[in-house]
Amino acid sequence: MKVAWIVLMAMPPLACAADPAAEPAPVDLSLKRAVEVAISAQGNTNIQLSGEALKQAQSRALQARAALLPDLEGAFNDRSQTVNLAAEGLTSIHLPFPGFTFPSLVGPFSTVDARLSVQQSVFDFASIRRFQASKVGVSAATQELDSTAESVAAQVARAYLAAGRADADVETANANVTLSDAVLTQAENQKKAGTGTGIEVTRAKVQLANDRQHLLVAENARRSAHLELLRAMGTPLSTEVRLTDKLGYVPIDAVTLEQAKAQALQARPDLKAQQQREENARLSASAVKMERMPSLAAFGDYGSSGISLDNNMPTRTYGISLKVPIFDGGRRDARRGEAASLYRSEQVRTGDLKQQIELDVRLSLDGLRSAEDQVKVAKEGLELADSELTQARRRYDAGVANSLEVTDAQTRLERARDNETQALYNYNVARIDLAQAMGNMRRSIP
Repeated sequence: MKVAWIVLMAMPPLACAADPAAEPAPVDLSLKRAVEVAISAQGNTNIQLSGEALKQAQSRALQARAALLPDLEGAFNDRSQTVNLAAEGLTSIHLPFPGFTFPSLVGPFSTVDARLSVQQSVFDFASIRRFQASKVGVSAATQELDSTAESVAAQVARAYLAAGRADADVETANANVTLSDAVLTQAENQKKAGTGTGIEVTRAKVQLANDRQHLLVAENARRSAHLELLRAMGTPLSTEVRLTDKLGYVPIDAVTLEQAKAQALQARPDLKAQQQREENARLSASAVKMERMPSLAAFGDYGSSGISLDNNMPTRTYGISLKVPIFDGGRRDARRGEAASLYRSEQVRTGDLKQQIELDVRLSLDGLRSAEDQVKVAKEGLELADSELTQARRRYDAGVANSLEVTDAQTRLERARDNETQALYNYNVARIDLAQAMGNMRRSIP
């Protein structure tokens, strides 16, 4: 995916390489493609951070597993030393040899030792529990990455819709300017024909100036919306894009509250991640409890020792070690209380998240129903406003009405166009909210 995006980004500069002064051609960008780029490994920053968190969890699992595997070490020592026997307390030894004094300093002498040592845990229930907890931690990090991908997909989809609304606002502003220009021409023709007045021409010019001002504002808002979209995707802000998916009304299959709740509780990755974190806390608390149990380990080493490499003898050591915790000043009991509290905290978070999921589903369903009604009302209002303007212009041409009636109808038509754009935007955002609440955001994008 990263390679495909790099190729896509590289195509416009290559196309205009023959003309350095030419502007790069915009890149066609669909909603699906925008989401794919954002949730790729090198896309949105949150995706990259979640990927690193998963790698960290996997590394912690490997560390926990290492406690259950053999620990093998090799060592080689070649040293020359002297020993102060007096420092070891050997100063008052009486020997049956007259005139012989026991030396206080021995050496220098050389020793050589080459050795392999191994240690293996046989029974350590606390380490086993920690390894189990670490594996659950990896699962939690995996689900967290999936949850982040869902959130990023919803964020990018909203940014795409905002950019699409900005594009629609520019189109509407252009249409309003075109309409105002036509009304101005009509007023000037009426004045030339003797059926119009100068105030009517001035009024049409004021309306045209206002619409041109609105067009400038809409174009600036469009540039800002496109930049926000590129930022959400994790794409260079210098990239020029052209949105291929326009705002529209696409009905969705009806779903009841109970169906949406059941699907959300089953599919939401953030709930799965939280349940894994709760399980991790339970196993960690169990590991602390098991620290009070005895642990058994085996150890051994084998090597050769001597005064030189040519003069050495094989030596070895092996055995088992049994450790029984007795008293540590209450440190284990305190850690056990802390681990139990962390487990209870995760249980509270799980319950709270389930309630939040139900709230998200309820609000998204209500918002979708309201948005559908807004779209219907906005379409009816647009049809009526368009019909009103047509009739007003006909009456003005016929001389039975003045330009004020046309201007009023024109203003209502512009408001109706804005209402339709806003209603379509609200409806598509409501669709995204419902898909995110149910945990199928990425699957819902066509």
